[in-house]
Amino acid sequence: MACHKIFEALGDPTRLAIVERLSINGPTPTVELVSDLGMTRQAATKHLQILENSGIVRSETKGRVILRMVEPAAMHEAKDWMDRHAQRWSRRLDALASYLDG
Repeated sequence: MACHKIFEALGDPTRLAIVERLSINGPTPTVELVSDLGMTRQAATKHLQILENSGIVRSETKGRVILRMVEPAAMHEAKDWMDRHAQRWSRRLDALASYLDG
């Protein structure tokens, strides 16, 4: 998985709302997800496809129902990336504070 694809996908407010909804509700049928979002099925499918291509969301077909769910591995990858960069900035800011305190 590429972190840039994850962050790019999450940069859209609609896709972020989809991920938040799936994170709270768990696996959700596409039809239910679309009706909750108040958009056309085509628009929702486009957003879901981008989320799937980035690895954030996956789908499972159960009979005639397509369930969408968050892929935890992608979320962990994004979190790990942010944690690494937060630690670097924290060290830099600590060094700057020490320098300024002199």
